[in-house]
Amino acid sequence: MKNPAHVILLLIALIVSSLLQKQAYGQAGTRTGTIKGIVTDSVSGKKLEFMTVNLMNPQNEAVKTGYTQADGSFLFPDLAPAAYNVVIDGVGYRRKTLMADLSGTSGKVLELGEIQISPGVVALDEVSVTAAKQIVRQEIDRISYDLQADPESKVFNVLEIMRKVPYLSLDADNNLYLKGNADFRILINGRPSSMAERNYKDLLRSMPASSIERIEVITNPPAKYDAEGLAGIINIITSKRVDNGVGGSVNVSGRFPVGGPGTGGSVSAKLGKWGMTGTAGGSIYNTPETRSSTERATVGNSPTDLLQTGSNTSGNRSGYVGYEVSYEIDSLNLISGQLNVNGSRSTGSSQQMSVLSSPQDILQQYRLTSNSSGTGNGMDAALNYQKGFKADKNRLLTFSYRFFRFGNHQQTDLGLAQRVNYPLPDYSQLNDQRFAEQTFQVDFVAPYKKLNVEAGVKVIMRDNQSDFQYNTRDAETGSYEADPSQRNHFANTQDVYGAYNTYQYKFGSWGVKAGVRLEKTVMRADFISSVTTVEQNYFNIIPSLSVQKKLKKHNSGLTLGYSQRIQRPGIYQLNPFIDRSNPNFERTGNPDLRPAMVNDFQLGYNRAEKGSVNFSVGAILFTDLIFPVSVYDPVTNINRISYGNTGKARLLTAHLSWNYPISKEWDFNLNARAAHGKVTGTVNNEVITNRGLMSNINVSTGYRLKKGWRAQANLNFNGPNVNLQGSSNSVLFSSFSVSKDVVKDKLALSVAFNNPFTRFRRNYRYTFGPDFDQTDFRREYFRTFNITANYKFGKLKDGIRKNKRGIRNDDVQN
Repeated sequence: MKNPAHVILLLIALIVSSLLQKQAYGQAGTRTGTIKGIVTDSVSGKKLEFMTVNLMNPQNEAVKTGYTQADGSFLFPDLAPAAYNVVIDGVGYRRKTLMADLSGTSGKVLELGEIQISPGVVALDEVSVTAAKQIVRQEIDRISYDLQADPESKVFNVLEIMRKVPYLSLDADNNLYLKGNADFRILINGRPSSMAERNYKDLLRSMPASSIERIEVITNPPAKYDAEGLAGIINIITSKRVDNGVGGSVNVSGRFPVGGPGTGGSVSAKLGKWGMTGTAGGSIYNTPETRSSTERATVGNSPTDLLQTGSNTSGNRSGYVGYEVSYEIDSLNLISGQLNVNGSRSTGSSQQMSVLSSPQDILQQYRLTSNSSGTGNGMDAALNYQKGFKADKNRLLTFSYRFFRFGNHQQTDLGLAQRVNYPLPDYSQLNDQRFAEQTFQVDFVAPYKKLNVEAGVKVIMRDNQSDFQYNTRDAETGSYEADPSQRNHFANTQDVYGAYNTYQYKFGSWGVKAGVRLEKTVMRADFISSVTTVEQNYFNIIPSLSVQKKLKKHNSGLTLGYSQRIQRPGIYQLNPFIDRSNPNFERTGNPDLRPAMVNDFQLGYNRAEKGSVNFSVGAILFTDLIFPVSVYDPVTNINRISYGNTGKARLLTAHLSWNYPISKEWDFNLNARAAHGKVTGTVNNEVITNRGLMSNINVSTGYRLKKGWRAQANLNFNGPNVNLQGSSNSVLFSSFSVSKDVVKDKLALSVAFNNPFTRFRRNYRYTFGPDFDQTDFRREYFRTFNITANYKFGKLKDGIRKNKRGIRNDDVQN
């Protein structure tokens, strides 16, 4: 009989041998087989890089995973003899599975040869019929709104469609707000635009929403972004996947009685290593007669009542042209550049009757006629060089330079009649503003398995100029003469030196993104007319943190964000130019403004199953907030409106976005915001506190009919808005639209009827101070009709490479 110990050892050896045979696909052993192949596009024949290749055993368990190289090849060496499945997958392509049998053979090299896979776009038409594309997507520090999934993108321009984007809202004057705050930055494809800086409403009104891929609302900007912009960043993505060949779209629209014709479009081409994209657009926006009135009552030793009534009309023409080009030196080196030019021209005329009275008598009276004109132009150009690394092609080093300028010229001629106790002559005022900026930036991105590291340095050099002239009219000759005592020539330079470091780490269902930004700012203001200067220097350490937790149920997750931001005053707030176009209300800037600070806390929940839900609550704390301040002077009976670091504010917010496909044909969208604000500041040496509830609700629903028809309805409610010295009334918007795909995926026509039940909008704004109360009323056309045609053309094959990093200057208040 054998030794029992030998029997036990023999049994153990048999068990281990059995286990090793069962795990032959993944454990160490005799591995001499090799599988290799080349992946190509079945249409173009191009060899595909970065396609995922999985090696699977018969139990559908992954044995190895790899990626195709620049020549489309993949290689799996050192394989145990067995039968395998090779699964090839990639974005934009259909999954393909092949059998690869190495059974019973060692040292075998299995050549799969050229493996052709089909582009996934072939199945897009079927997908669009059977399932609704997700419109809203939550990322770790932003919300993304897919305009290509919104049928109304064929109906409206970008400004109008923003009512439906989470965290964004428009007031009755089409002013845009992010989380209820007017201080934000707008980027186009991750870069600033000179026209967005100068007049974002003109730009967004002239951009058809159908030309936009998506809108990103960055609610918790990471450290790589400049520290300014209190509410966050709006990034408009126009660049789509462009393939070898030429393709583009053209949009033509008309809107009346408010508005006018507009057109916009883009064309893209990929020719070998060259990639080019051109965009252009223009619009005419006319505003018919608007009636307005102002009532102001003052208290004190000499109480007064002011009543102003009048009307005005205005018109605006604007246009833009943009060009981007890129050249792939090789798979690791890329050069790109861009050039954007824009311009606008505006005109306006108004009539106003003004009566200032005391309880006993009329103190002052005049009729004011005003004619104004303005021109603006802007240009920005950039050059980028991106360097990749053979060890890891996701590791990138980018050098960027950008030049940016814009200018505005404004002239207003004012004539007075029916005077009572108003001896001042007719006058004109001219103001030239110029802004120039140069930026140098270096960025480095390095992924290390689950950790992604970003770092960079940046230098911004700004030069602001303003030249204001006040001219009086000679009653006898009719000529204008300059008044040197009221001229103001102002220059402001601002240099910002920044450095940032950001870390993003994923572990399991958690994701963390944290960083810090250091900024040194040097400012100098020169009052050339009075030979005086003002200098400011400050240093800021700006932290940011975003945490995301993906939940197992319902494809949902939680996000937590904290960011600290600063608000540097822009030229419009600093410029000491005094606008006297309304003699009883003067407006001016304040060169002594300091930067404001904000601490933003946000907690959000998102869920994406059949539909998507995004809900968040937050608290925003402001210090040294820059607010317009209205102060009444009882000696001159004039209100002077300027800017000041008035004090502090607190905002408690809640946001809800809900997209739900009721059926294959019927969808529903809800975007809502509620906030309670409290602001405390000093006005005319007296502390004022104002508080109130603010809300915005947008509800839209659409139904897809047969033969390419679609109907859509929108309802939008804006509640009162609260600021330091007042509030505004609420307003209700509605719109109904019908669109038709005349040529599928090529030509679409649409019509929209806005506010059909309300011809005029009545807008009230209430303002108060320690010694006055004021109500401003304006009646404007509200009912409008617009028609739009959108045409897409071209055939595309290969993607244009673009720099993944570039200059983003988002640090000055609008």
